[in-house]
Amino acid sequence: MRPSENKLLLAVLLLLASPACFAERADRDKPIHLESDQVMMDDARHISTFTGNVQFTQGTMLIRGDKIVVTEDAEGFKHGTAYGRTASFRQKREGLDEYVDGYGERIEYDTRAETVDFYVQARVVRDLDDVRGEHITYSQKTEIFQVHSGAATEANAPPKRVRAVLQPKHKKDAATPSAPDTLPIKSSATLSPAE
Repeated sequence: MRPSENKLLLAVLLLLASPACFAERADRDKPIHLESDQVMMDDARHISTFTGNVQFTQGTMLIRGDKIVVTEDAEGFKHGTAYGRTASFRQKREGLDEYVDGYGERIEYDTRAETVDFYVQARVVRDLDDVRGEHITYSQKTEIFQVHSGAATEANAPPKRVRAVLQPKHKKDAATPSAPDTLPIKSSATLSPAE
């Protein structure tokens, strides 16, 4: 990766990090609901394959795809992989009436790591910010995005690039003037200079 791409990636990561607002924390304690046209369950291998207009819901989180494969590990954590042209993701942000929306031809959700990965023409939208690349990793714990460009598809072609549109954040109290940085100095009649 070239230095200019590293700087853009770092800038995107810093601007998208929002320490005060996280993905809806109660979602992780909610049951997972799946709907599809068909399902094939392999209890011996702990793999379920849902096909046809699939919806994966856990609290406020919703993943849609043409096909979703869910595996469960020995400790009960689930890993879901959604496929589609394009598969989609949506989750409410903690304490806000806002959502994070994501898209890709493949979306992987890991309940243990609390991460969502978007692959191939990946896109994540949060409020008015819009980030695109070939692979985006979204941490539900920290709300940090990592965006990666893809390799060049043709010989001698420049590598693909990460694209981002980041909107300025407006202060909520912009109409009211801010308090002065220092206190005004006023003379006092109660104090008299030493004689």
